[in-house]
Amino acid sequence: MENLVATLTNTQFLVAVLAAVAAAAVVFSIGATFFSGGSQMRQRIKRVALEREKMRAEEMARLRGGSGGAEQQSRTIRQAAGRDYMKNVVERFSLEKAFMDDGTAEKLARAGYRGQAAMTTYLFLRFITPVVLFVIAFAYLSLVIFNDKPIWLNAVYALGIGLIGAYLPSILLKNQTIKRQQSIKRSWPDALDLVLLCVEAGMSVEHALKRVAKEIGAQSIELSEEMTLTTAELAFLEDRTRAYENLGRRTGLDNVKSVMQALIQAERHGTSVGSALRVMAEEGREQRMMEAEKKAAALPPKLTVPLIVFFLPVLFIVILSPAMIRVFSNSFIGGGG
Repeated sequence: MENLVATLTNTQFLVAVLAAVAAAAVVFSIGATFFSGGSQMRQRIKRVALEREKMRAEEMARLRGGSGGAEQQSRTIRQAAGRDYMKNVVERFSLEKAFMDDGTAEKLARAGYRGQAAMTTYLFLRFITPVVLFVIAFAYLSLVIFNDKPIWLNAVYALGIGLIGAYLPSILLKNQTIKRQQSIKRSWPDALDLVLLCVEAGMSVEHALKRVAKEIGAQSIELSEEMTLTTAELAFLEDRTRAYENLGRRTGLDNVKSVMQALIQAERHGTSVGSALRVMAEEGREQRMMEAEKKAAALPPKLTVPLIVFFLPVLFIVILSPAMIRVFSNSFIGGGG
């Protein structure tokens, strides 16, 4: 035991372990950039297909006057996508009552995670992450860092780390949501212009969204996925306005919600969809121009600190160096004479 502790506390051993971890992280990150694109696309296509089949089963069950087919199809999807042991833990400890609220499913949908399997995984992680971090932190603190301190003190430190880990799944979910919303926000104006062109060319809204979803996939996979789901909902849902509302709710972006509200008003009042899309596209372009002007106006104050810290000292050195060299050289020559 003493040899193990001495090995773990050895500086050279820790440096070697950290170097190996860093090298493995670099290799993994470089490899992930080459192999993650196709796998992400396949996973997203699979999730879209599962959502489409689920909506189809629900609509067929509704038309038949029963809900048995929908429940059976939903159960099959959950069993294929989820893991039984996570589901057992969630049900045994009643984690849905402890960690789940009315907005949890919507938060997961905004991050790109849908279905009962994603909900089960999220609840399981919120429960198990503090426990795992507490055990790892307590073992590391007791054996490596604070091996001479009392056990209760290490337990208190590990408990604090475990409490911080309780918020880790929520933080990761929020970061994933922000990244997804940024991708959708960057590609939404182009997608809206393409939808407008397709509608004015004579296509219906369903065919326009389907066409744009294929074209915009190279720019934003997230937006392509959302538009594909909206196309499926327009085909299977009885109320078309629900499909538009679901798209705005899943993205959580004001630009998307405003366009969806315009489409809903056009559907209800029978006005021209092309005119509504043209007005919203113009407003989107004006908003992008205002955001660009706002960023340009905020640039000079942001450059003040880098200018003072990095540019002005170099400028002073370049200007004053020749004069200082001449003064010192003259003083040395005069002193020598």
